[in-house]
Amino acid sequence: MINIAVLASGRGTNFEAIVKAIKSNYLKANLKVLITDKKNAYVRIRARTHGIREVFIDPKRFNSPMDFEKETVKILKEERVKLVVLAGFMRVLSPYFVNLYRKRILNIHPSLLPAFKGKSAIERAYKYGVKVTGVTVHFVDRKVDNGPIILQESLKIKDDYSLEELEENIHRIEHRLYPKAIKLVIDGKLKIKGRRVIVEKF
Repeated sequence: MINIAVLASGRGTNFEAIVKAIKSNYLKANLKVLITDKKNAYVRIRARTHGIREVFIDPKRFNSPMDFEKETVKILKEERVKLVVLAGFMRVLSPYFVNLYRKRILNIHPSLLPAFKGKSAIERAYKYGVKVTGVTVHFVDRKVDNGPIILQESLKIKDDYSLEELEENIHRIEHRLYPKAIKLVIDGKLKIKGRRVIVEKF
């Protein structure tokens, strides 16, 4: 089975969804380590609860973001990680890291990319007044929220939705869509042609 790592900075609800998918045998993977850049991130408690190694790497210890990433890579290599999954990891990865794990880094974003890239995507979509938003899972490249798209799922924004209701519905989609996308990668069912990701039929 493939060794995977999750990089996260927050509550870790997508981390939890991935763990459940592995424990149910939906994902044939070993989640070897959680790496976080936030000492008080709740995702650390989730990892401990499931008996998964968790490592807090304090960015303040390093002279540069590159040094932080080198420490991260050291841990990934220790655990022989082949697939890196970003789940609310609030740092932009450098070309050094992206090149090292080229086509082996996944990210999830709460909008239909390329719309609403960056932070606060759900709130910005809501305030903008769009009628449809959604969730995107994509490969990571050198630009923020830019890599080839693996899966997307749309959500109609009802007129009576509050921002909180929209957030809840987006998160439900995330927890379903991310394990599905990871499974496609693990099972080798994807081909990348330029910016297009093609799902092979078996």
